[in-house]
Order: sequence, then structure tokens, then C-alpha cells
Amino acid sequence: MPAAGIALMVVLCAVWGVQQVTIKAAVAGGMPPLLQVALRGVGASVLVAGWMAWREGPAAIAAMMRPGGTLRGGWLIALSFGVEFLLLYPGIRLTTASRGVLFLYTAPFFTAIGAHLLLPGGRLHPRQLLGLAIAFAGVAGAFAQGLTDGGGSLLGDGLCALAAALWGASSITVKAHPALRNASAAAILLYQIAGSAPLLLAAAWLSGDFAALPHVTALAWWALFYQTVIVAAISYQIWFWMLRVYPATQLSGLTFLTPLFGILAGGLLLGETLGWPLFAGLGAIAIGMRLLR
Repeated sequence: MPAAGIALMVVLCAVWGVQQVTIKAAVAGGMPPLLQVALRGVGASVLVAGWMAWREGPAAIAAMMRPGGTLRGGWLIALSFGVEFLLLYPGIRLTTASRGVLFLYTAPFFTAIGAHLLLPGGRLHPRQLLGLAIAFAGVAGAFAQGLTDGGGSLLGDGLCALAAALWGASSITVKAHPALRNASAAAILLYQIAGSAPLLLAAAWLSGDFAALPHVTALAWWALFYQTVIVAAISYQIWFWMLRVYPATQLSGLTFLTPLFGILAGGLLLGETLGWPLFAGLGAIAIGMRLLR
């Protein structure tokens, strides 16, 4: 990957790392996790559909709904995306932020295994496997103290790990499906967020989360704005564009930076203590990223 691609990926990791803090902030502000992800899906769908209609014309959206072409692959990634976030948001609520983000960002392993098995040219060399292992060890070391202190739950950890597996499956589907591989980043994102919105809304309704709406604070609404506009509507388009341009395994390896940005954001915004494991993890991640190149 060129330096510009790596720099852009680092920015995305910072954006995603802060998202973990906003999920916690919105819950503290009275917005339950399923309500968050449902409202985020609806809002982001409107924004991305408007952007796509403006850039590519209404015919581009209509073409997405025609039988054949990208429609079948679109439903696959929509289902995967919806279930991923149905697992992730409650998982983060049940476990600690450090445990949740650590398990979520095991996704590169699932992506690497899938690419190795399914994608032409996706086979990993021993040097790249070593880089992934060192980078993950760096993340685990950075969160070692938080993990040993407890405060999480087996159920929350498991939900975040399952969400990671689905994230990896989505990345591989985009790379492996012939029609999706040539689709625009906006089309891929719209399939995911609009296709999964009915599932997320139904889950929030059945859980009774909509009853919390009158009690949601301004902080929670600002947190939802960040998740909807900055993360879902903007950063995910950039991510899917990058998946089309750069190798999936290298991109997924760089996502190991996200948990470190998350813990930095937790320290600055939530007053969490930052210790030496964070800086040891940064060093290990730098070595792992170098081996991946």
C-alpha cells in the first residue's frame, strides 16, 4: 500500500475508535443500544441514498433493485451487516469497552482466513502471518490490564467476537462477488445500511427500546449524529472504496490501530487511565504493520 492509503486508513481507524466511546455515551444518555443502531441505520440510509442520487442519478439506485447483477450479493451483505450490529451494540453494553473492542477487532483474522481460502491472490505468506500475529499481540498487550481487571461478561465478549466474524465475512463477500467487486462504494454501503434497516428497526421495536425516546439527552443525540453521519455515511463509503483498491488482508491488518485510538479517546473523553501497556502495544503494532507491507 502507498503512504497515502496507509494515512487514510489511520484516519478511518481514529474515527472508528471514537465510535466506541459514543456508543457508551449514548447509552449513558438514555438511548438503548438497539435503538441507537436502528436510528443510525435509517438516518445513514437517507444520507447515502441522497448522495448516490446526486452523484450517479436516481437510475443508479433503481439499477440496484433489478434482479440479477448486484442484488443477490447486496442482500447477503445487508443481512450480515444487520446481524453484526445486532450483536455488537448489546455486546459493548454488556462487557467493558476494552474487552469489547479487543474482541471486535479480531475481524482481520477472519478476513485473512477467508481471503487465504477463497480469494485468488489472497494467500498469506509467512511474513504477513507473522505481522498479523505481532499486531494482534500488541493490541492484547495494550488492553492486558483492563482484561485482567474484569468487569466484562462472557456473553458480551462472545457477541463482539461473533460481530467480528460477520465483519470479516462481509469484507470477503465484497471482494469475492463479481458484481459487488465492480459496484460503487456508495452502492455497497446503501445495500448494507438500507437492507439491514428493517431488521434493526424490528429488533428495536420488539425490545421496547422506542419507549426510551422521550428521555434521551442531548449528549446521546450528538453521539448518534457522530455514528450516523461521520461513521456510517462517510467513513464506511471510504472503507468500501479502499476495499476495491487495496488488498483486503493489508487493510484489515491496519484496523488493529482502531482499538488503540479507542482507548486514547476513552482516556481523553471518559477519564480512563492510560498506562504503559498502551505504548508497548503501539510498538508491537508498528512492527506488525511493517511486516504486512
